[in-house]
Amino acid sequence: MNIQPLEETVRAISERENFFYEVKQKIHSRLIEEANLSALDTLNASEIRPEIASLVDYFLSEEKVLLNEEERNSLVLEILDELMGLGPIEPFFKDPTVSDILCNTYKNIYVERHGLLEKTNARFIDNGHLMNIIDRIISRVGRRIDESSPMVDARLPDGSRVNAIIPPLAIDGPTLSIRRFAVKPLKMEDLIRNKTLTPDVAIFFAGCIKAKLNIMISGGTGAGKTTLLNILSASIPANERIVTIEDSAELQLQQEHVVRLETRPPSIEGTGTVTQRDLVRNSLRMRPDRIIIGEVRGAESFDMLQAMNTGHEGSLTTVHANTPRDSLTRLESMILMSGVDLPEKTMRFMASSALDLIIQVSRMTDGTRKITSVSEVVGMEGEVITLQEIFVFEKKGIDRNGKVLGRFTATGIRPKFAEKLELAGIDIPDDLFSTSKYYE
Repeated sequence: MNIQPLEETVRAISERENFFYEVKQKIHSRLIEEANLSALDTLNASEIRPEIASLVDYFLSEEKVLLNEEERNSLVLEILDELMGLGPIEPFFKDPTVSDILCNTYKNIYVERHGLLEKTNARFIDNGHLMNIIDRIISRVGRRIDESSPMVDARLPDGSRVNAIIPPLAIDGPTLSIRRFAVKPLKMEDLIRNKTLTPDVAIFFAGCIKAKLNIMISGGTGAGKTTLLNILSASIPANERIVTIEDSAELQLQQEHVVRLETRPPSIEGTGTVTQRDLVRNSLRMRPDRIIIGEVRGAESFDMLQAMNTGHEGSLTTVHANTPRDSLTRLESMILMSGVDLPEKTMRFMASSALDLIIQVSRMTDGTRKITSVSEVVGMEGEVITLQEIFVFEKKGIDRNGKVLGRFTATGIRPKFAEKLELAGIDIPDDLFSTSKYYE
């Protein structure tokens, strides 16, 4: 194989890309300096494109730049995105299959589709260009980012979560991470179709919600904890008052009687902070039937468990952990963060009496999400919290295409709270917990 022509081709493509970005930067600068862009505010989207296209043609002819039709159309689109959107990442906001947009400095932009990361051909001109886009995003939500405040976590108007970190904390340059907000929320039918869980387990979960069990969803980053929490909340009766508490509002509850609370970061002066713990305490005075905490991360875990233990049944939350057992260990650690000096046994008894069910959700190597374990919190045995698995996903391997093989099955254990479900008028199929019933 002759390597030389291939290297020359790659070099030529790279040089053409750099040339294209230089042209875009120059045309964009001239548009800002010379064109009456304020007049575009009076036009609708369909009228703006031909106006920009004619201006681009005029500037290209003046600069004596030759572009083919495809490059010209691409230039017009990118100029429009620069003027009215978020530059190179604007097309990903229009793509419903993209769930995450990750910019590692100006050179590398990655997106997540269907649970898998892929590198894109998009890029910013330089780190200054990326900083301009970050400033545009952050200023829209009334926040700021600079050397004195080099980190920001914010929520866009559409609900998307944004995290930006810049030098001196980000050594190689500005870094931007965006978790897209689902325009069309997933439903339980979607999880069943995607084989995240089985129809029987879905019916079981709906019964647990209606019977007011306290449920904690455990999983890693991007495993689908919030999505599952959202879907489970759909089974809450419409006549109940729900209070949701989140760091960044993501939940999309369908019920009408919902009060949504969101934390507030400190102001420029470092004052005015409102934490999740503050909101949990306040929610107890709001006569809630259910309290839903998007994710417990710190001291609010103590107040959450207290609420579950003092009449606020049917509460839901999520936690970052790799296994149900790890999630309980994390809870203990977070209770210690509250400053409450409790013996280990007391903390564990508090958690075991508050929680009824722990659902473990995981993202597989092929990008799919699976509920890998459904465990009942039985109680205390000595100084250890006792768990028993009710359902489990048994991983069998990976096929030639990288797809995870496995099956859902019951462990044969009938949960102690099954009687509570029956007393709540929820029918439980006789074979629901039978080991003979499984799904591939």
